[in-house]
Amino acid sequence: MTPPEIDIHQQLRKYFGFGQFKGLQEQVIRSILSKTDTFVIMPTGGGKSLCYQLPALMQEGTAIVVSPLIALMKNQVDAIRGLSSEDGVAHVLNSSLNKTEITQVKKDIESGKTKLLYVAPESLTKDEYADFLKAQKLSFVAIDEAHCISEWGHDFRPEYRNLKSIIKSLGDVPIIGLTATATPKVQEDILKNLDIPNAAIFKASFNRPNLYYEVRPKTRNVEADIIRFIRNHRGKSGIIYCLSRKKVEAIAQVLQVNGISAVPYHAGLDAKTRAKHQDMFLMEDVDVVVATIAFGMGIDKPDVRYVIHHDIPKSLESYYQETGRAGRDGGEGHCLAYYSYKDVEKLEKFMSGKPVAEQEIGFALLQEVVSYAETSMSRRKFLLHYFGEEFDSETGDGAEMDDNMRNPKKKTEAQEDVKLLLTTVRDTKHLYKAKEIIYTLTGKINAMIKAHRTDSQPFFGAGADKEERHWMALIRQVLVDGHLSKDIETYGILKITEKGLDFLKHPVSFMMTEDHEYDEDEDDSITTASKTAGATDEVLVSMLRELRKKVAKSAGVPPYIVFQDFSLNDMALKYPLTSEEMSNVQGVGEGKAKKYGKEFLDLIGRYVKDNDITRPDDLVVKSTGVNSANKLYIIQSIDRKLPLDDIASAKGMNMDALLKEMEQIVYSGTRLNINYWIHDLLDDDQQEEINDYFMEAETDEIELALKEFDGDYDLEELRLMRIKFISEVAN
Repeated sequence: MTPPEIDIHQQLRKYFGFGQFKGLQEQVIRSILSKTDTFVIMPTGGGKSLCYQLPALMQEGTAIVVSPLIALMKNQVDAIRGLSSEDGVAHVLNSSLNKTEITQVKKDIESGKTKLLYVAPESLTKDEYADFLKAQKLSFVAIDEAHCISEWGHDFRPEYRNLKSIIKSLGDVPIIGLTATATPKVQEDILKNLDIPNAAIFKASFNRPNLYYEVRPKTRNVEADIIRFIRNHRGKSGIIYCLSRKKVEAIAQVLQVNGISAVPYHAGLDAKTRAKHQDMFLMEDVDVVVATIAFGMGIDKPDVRYVIHHDIPKSLESYYQETGRAGRDGGEGHCLAYYSYKDVEKLEKFMSGKPVAEQEIGFALLQEVVSYAETSMSRRKFLLHYFGEEFDSETGDGAEMDDNMRNPKKKTEAQEDVKLLLTTVRDTKHLYKAKEIIYTLTGKINAMIKAHRTDSQPFFGAGADKEERHWMALIRQVLVDGHLSKDIETYGILKITEKGLDFLKHPVSFMMTEDHEYDEDEDDSITTASKTAGATDEVLVSMLRELRKKVAKSAGVPPYIVFQDFSLNDMALKYPLTSEEMSNVQGVGEGKAKKYGKEFLDLIGRYVKDNDITRPDDLVVKSTGVNSANKLYIIQSIDRKLPLDDIASAKGMNMDALLKEMEQIVYSGTRLNINYWIHDLLDDDQQEEINDYFMEAETDEIELALKEFDGDYDLEELRLMRIKFISEVAN
């Protein structure tokens, strides 16, 4: 029990200046003060840190706080020191300290000054620290980010596995585990690994009603879309997450070039730069931090107004924790994620080198992210179900706060389909994951289905009148509604629940929504017309087309040689008025802007003036020239007549990637003379035949050229000839 003489409300006012506790804080603190092992599951923004900070300040001895985030340790130590006249009240013990600093920390602990000691798990494993701490009076050990213990957690760290034995060696001290995100499976793992089976468990709601969840398809215009979004939130703080350091640097540069104050933040930067960038964000010297998902940002900033995921994360826990950095003060928080199945495939490829068990876990976690992105049901309901919490998408707090609920898709009655689905799961004896169930329903065979002779069952193919994606959407919705459960231990095997069996006995109405279909640009080559977000001025487009026809006729070339359709569409969206602005139009570049730009700029200038148009400056997205070093290398190497495969391997590219770069170079108006390479592939007659085709064709789409030549030439030969043609005729 909490000693009756201590008024914890008074202590809360004394140390933190708050009049009352938030959510479960008071119950957690009373549990810690009564020396009970305690496990706290509290979402980001729920006031988790105060749960161990206040009891540490109130008790005799030093509380050890194990945390994996050095940046966050520094933040918290500064905050605690701000509450006290004694700097020694809180310390960090990690690899960043020198000998003198370590001596001072030890001295303050021995004298009883230090109430909170933040350590990295690696520091605790050092004998010199462990032996020193054994001899001190300790109030408790708190393990923050406790999900790092579980390999089912989104941030598994092997060094956390050794904590149990180290803590036991410190003597009989209470253990406090804290996490901001944990599925039921991870919670079980944490209790087992910390050996606190009888801990008092406190689980706060994972619902953050002030956060708005939105998923958009990731097209090639994603950077322009992000810039537009940030400009609509001018002056507000935001975080953008990317999967790679390279992408972090590139996005930060694009934002800077376009007048947005942004800094990169990733593990590849030196500690000094990271600390500087973090402080700039905290002090509001910059609006945006672009960071890697892999690197935990210890940012304790309450007024982050948006979190953007440029790349989809590896698990829903990561996504939940990262979006949770928005709106921690209870104010506006917009969580925007860009989704493309290509990103998912990339992540799967990264995983393929890992041990099989780790791969299985990774794939299972990733499939949950795919389900979240593609679902058309309430995103909040989906997320909360994942964390083992029920949510009413009609009346729950924050029910309207996601894109699917604001723009609901049409629902259809699916009672018969649910019956068929549940019967199939039951009658295949709980052997299969979603993929095999869908194959069974649609009548497709794979090795597993054959091995279990499911293809000879009467229900095999009973749902073949519906597409696979229909059944996938239904499985997701039936799971969330509790008619099926997914056995996470066996990486996603579906089982029918009591509720599901009851549905089969007494079927009721089940209204389902189809999943989103995200249209992606299948071909990333520069020639594919891309859908630019925003409203294209159709009147201007038709005027630009007329001008293009005239210019092409006088030059004796096909119109697409002058400018491609998507370039005209982009002009009618951005209204460029200068040569520099013209060279930032998609697929134009400096060379083309110089060669053909003047007449088009004159026409756009007159049109803007005559129609009194206010130009959307935010749509003129300047490029950074990030790839200019690559491009320069390619141009110089081709000038020196180096073999193309050597150029590709020197830059770590495959041939497809090199051809894309070359296409961008020639479409932007720079000449490349690749005759030395083509002459070895094709004779003069073949070259002439392909050249004549491109001269007569209305479009330079490779698919159409492949069809026209019907196997006479392969994809690579036609792409190379198109590069030669554009280079000689257009530039």
